[in-house]
Amino acid sequence: MAIEHKSEIKIDIALDENRIPEQLKWTAKDGGVENEETKAMLLSVWDSKNKESLRIDLWTKDMPVDEMKIFFHQTLVAMSDTFYRATQDEKMSATMKDFCDYFAEKLELKQE
Repeated sequence: MAIEHKSEIKIDIALDENRIPEQLKWTAKDGGVENEETKAMLLSVWDSKNKESLRIDLWTKDMPVDEMKIFFHQTLVAMSDTFYRATQDEKMSATMKDFCDYFAEKLELKQE
C-alpha cells in the first residue's frame, strides 16, 4: 500500500530551569488545531519489537488537581471506548466502564 498522505502532530514544551513543564502547546493541522495551549497530555505508543508501550505523561505546574482528576476520568472512559473499537470485546469494555463509574464516584466527579 502506497502512502498517499502524511500528517504531523507537533508538541511544544516550554520548561523552567528545573525542566518542569510551564507551558504545553500542540498543533495538528489536519484536525484544525494550531498552537493550542493545554495543561496536560498523555501519549502512548506501541513498541511492537519489544512488545511494550512507551509513554510521555506531561502536565504544567499550574494544572489544577481537580482538573487532573477529571482529565484522568475522561481519558479512562475514552480508553474503554477505544478498547471496544479495537477488540470488539463487549464484556471487558463494560468492565472498564464499571471501573470508570467507580473511579468517578470515589473522586466525587459525578453529580447526581
